Amino acid sequence: MDKKKVAFICVHNSCRSQIAEALGKHLAGDKFDFYSAGTETKSQINQDAVRLMKQLYGIDMEQSQYSKMIDKIPTPDIAISMGCDVGCPYIGRAFDDNWGLPDPTGKSDECFIQVIERISQKIKDLKLKK
Repeated sequence: MDKKKVAFICVHNSCRSQIAEALGKHLAGDKFDFYSAGTETKSQINQDAVRLMKQLYGIDMEQSQYSKMIDKIPTPDIAISMGCDVGCPYIGRAFDDNWGLPDPTGKSDECFIQVIERISQKIKDLKLKK
């Protein structure tokens, strides 16, 4: 049986969606294929996210992930918006869910960790539901 494809979408695909892709693969890669993408890209993944994901989970996002546009990933079965506080991307169809996460870019490690923990819990919930 093919695994469902889950895409985490935000504008720049450099922080929240990258964290979600990494945690998705780590926590629920046995149930889903995970991707992240944006409507714009950045030259690198947010370095605070990279550092904290390595520290908290031992995941090196820079080894396997990079900022990419929506048309560079497979068509998802489930599309999740990370939150529209920066601006809600248009992906050609409605999102299946909006996780409403604040963008921690430029904020404290504590703020980043709170967002990482919320993403982790939402992925665990997704795994239980599907």
